[in-house]
Amino acid sequence: MTRRLPEQPSGAMSRAARLCASLGTNKIREWLDGLHPHEVSALLHDWSFWARENQLPPQGDWFCWLVLAGRGFGKTRMGAEWVRSLVEGSTPLSAANNAPQRLALVGDSFADIRDVMVEGESGILACSAPGHRPEFEPSRRRLVWPNGAVAYLYSANDPDQLRGPQHHAAWADEIAKWYEGATAWSNLVLGLRLGRTPRVAATTTPRPLPWLKRLMAEPSTVTVSGRTLDNRAHLAPQFLAEVERLYAGTRLGAQELDGHLIDEVAGALWTRAMLESAQTPVAGTFTRIVVAVDPPASHGEKADACGIVVAGLTEDGAVHVLEDASCQGLRPIQWAERVVAAYERHGADRVVGEVNNGGDMVEAVLRQVAPGLSYRPVRASRGKMARAEPVAALYERGLVRHVTRFEALEDEMCSYTGASGEKSPDRLDALVWAVSELALGRMAVPHLVQL
Repeated sequence: MTRRLPEQPSGAMSRAARLCASLGTNKIREWLDGLHPHEVSALLHDWSFWARENQLPPQGDWFCWLVLAGRGFGKTRMGAEWVRSLVEGSTPLSAANNAPQRLALVGDSFADIRDVMVEGESGILACSAPGHRPEFEPSRRRLVWPNGAVAYLYSANDPDQLRGPQHHAAWADEIAKWYEGATAWSNLVLGLRLGRTPRVAATTTPRPLPWLKRLMAEPSTVTVSGRTLDNRAHLAPQFLAEVERLYAGTRLGAQELDGHLIDEVAGALWTRAMLESAQTPVAGTFTRIVVAVDPPASHGEKADACGIVVAGLTEDGAVHVLEDASCQGLRPIQWAERVVAAYERHGADRVVGEVNNGGDMVEAVLRQVAPGLSYRPVRASRGKMARAEPVAALYERGLVRHVTRFEALEDEMCSYTGASGEKSPDRLDALVWAVSELALGRMAVPHLVQL
């Protein structure tokens, strides 16, 4: 069983707040006037003095400190200050004994690590005292402290970067946002093998991811929960009033503001229970296998993913999802190579490609890699939810099965509602095209136009 610390009340106070409340303004001024400038500077950078109780590392023997908290709770500051304490010591006046010499900073992308974890308002550079501030070397993707400790930056978008390196400790930020979260996390953990007590702090707004639930259940994980309102003293009143007005009492508010892990999303076509029941090995011989691709309009870290899903039709009329080969950030020729590799690996009969955004480019780039590829373009004439509904109905009838757990794909399936502003569900789009090609056909789904 995971050890969950008691949730702190919204009025949980820091040592600084308690001191102010007990002494009053005049005595606080007298006390500050009596401090040496060196002591004032040390106090300014003493996180144990300013932090709320639920922002401090837990006591005892743990491997993962998992912080599941709402937006604006102060998660970034917690992670940055924890890294500082590992390198500098628990307070600015204490010497670091056996400080870790090699740390990992892992975020969703390098831009996120730089803009939030390193250079952000609550990042490591902003939190560090002048004499202890590390040097940021962007070209080498690392931070170097005066005492020789080094923190290396890794993007979770490329989990293989974490395969070789080893570290004493790591700070992993917004892990529920990671595109290939389970793979990146396992590679990170396998590299935490230096020193006597390697540890990782993971800070994130929660999402109902299977691998995150498994992490919470680990006996070596200590989970801390927190709400946006816990940090109200440092948030704009207008922001608090607006998000309370818009999201109070909603499932989204419970997740994004209260830090609760919500299993099912209202309005989504799939549920976790539905997908659990769809887990089954292949029974029978495939009569057809297709690879469906939903290409992105651009490439790079911030681009949409390229959805690539392989599915096969068995003799009993059931569709089996065989592989989610989706990727992100690759150039067209690179994702085309990935599509062709999946096509050949599974002995597929056809590639189905959505051409709403890419047009003839999709076929052209695929044929650069494999000129003899069997390919059919398809164009959507209605919205994503309308295309997905008949596919979801097949799941409800038990006619679509998953040969293994596809965590990232299943997360999109159980969270996408079609609401305005939602991120494009590229894996889900590819799945819908694959299942439609195999099981629905032109007459059954008139809004899927095969060209």
